[in-house]
Amino acid sequence: MKNRQLSPATRLAQALRYLDNETGAIVPPIQPSATYARAADYSERKSYIYRRDSNQTTDHAEAVIADLENAADTMLFASGMSAASAVMEALPARAHVVAPDVMYHGVLQQLQKHHALGRLDVSFYSTGDLAAMQAAIRPGETALVWVETPNNPDWDVTDIAAAARIAHDAGAKLFTDCTGTPPCCTRALDLGADISFHSATKYLNGHSDVTAGALSVRETGTWWDEVFHIRKLQGTVLQSFDAFLLIRGMRTLMLRVERATQNALAFAAHFEGHPLIERVLFPGLPSHPGHEIATRQTGGLYGGMLSIVTKGTEQTAIDTARFCEVFYPATSLGGVESLIEHRKTVSGEGFKVHPNLLRLSIGIEDVDDLIADLEQALTRATRG
Repeated sequence: MKNRQLSPATRLAQALRYLDNETGAIVPPIQPSATYARAADYSERKSYIYRRDSNQTTDHAEAVIADLENAADTMLFASGMSAASAVMEALPARAHVVAPDVMYHGVLQQLQKHHALGRLDVSFYSTGDLAAMQAAIRPGETALVWVETPNNPDWDVTDIAAAARIAHDAGAKLFTDCTGTPPCCTRALDLGADISFHSATKYLNGHSDVTAGALSVRETGTWWDEVFHIRKLQGTVLQSFDAFLLIRGMRTLMLRVERATQNALAFAAHFEGHPLIERVLFPGLPSHPGHEIATRQTGGLYGGMLSIVTKGTEQTAIDTARFCEVFYPATSLGGVESLIEHRKTVSGEGFKVHPNLLRLSIGIEDVDDLIADLEQALTRATRG
């Protein structure tokens, strides 16, 4: 085996082949200490000083993600929003950022707020439209190009390699949010992105019991040091127990995403063309305009995220969500359980979303149960 490189699936399942040399334990431990004593000569022990910097459990979780991402380094935060916010904070005052006009509403609101306050200069482009992205970029001035693919909640697809070329030709960094297709599906750094972001709350953890955010980079440097400094000062490092749960969750990532993709493909195919549904939005469908790019970027592992636009009124869509008995009517995604939400209710009036759009996170249950559940909910909602 010395001359054979272990596959990502094997390394992930074994948490980077963790083995405690003293006890033989194969499960990484939790190190809960908030502070660390110095050595006899008053030097630091392994660079650990205080919990806001880092600790062994969080470092291990970061190493697992960095290995999966093929990254130079990874940092974990207490939530996806704290990770995304740290990137914004690390940019110079009035830096020009180009971002999609439809994306996760929390990040979009944060970018809009920074723009309104004059902290950042943000230009928005139509999601997935590379020509519109390029037109919004100011060569030599734009600092960061933000891409979310597939985007939330419409699941439009952006060609990451092409976006990287456009950004780099203008002297900008490319930031990618591929939370909907975790790095066992999409390795954005290998496609040319400079920064890969994931809300680790979602697929990476996969059990709806942790909030976490991950940033991974192709290259480190002074900018990356500044992100670390921001995390330290704001106290947003991922805590030990959450890091332990994240490691545990990631060890089954491949199995969970494979099953979710399998279920989503069958689910989307069943409801495409359904008499009570106007549209099914899922990149795994051959009819989806981004299907070819999505297949190339994920290797056919599309994840379990999709949306449907119901016929009828907005209340029809809301009733469909509330009449479900297997799907949980809840926010979030990427867990083992299936969720459904009326996106406009959750994101609010200021977010560009179809009033009849329902976002679904397809889990690992029996897909026939999921199909039957939505069928009965649609029938009840349509009857009023």
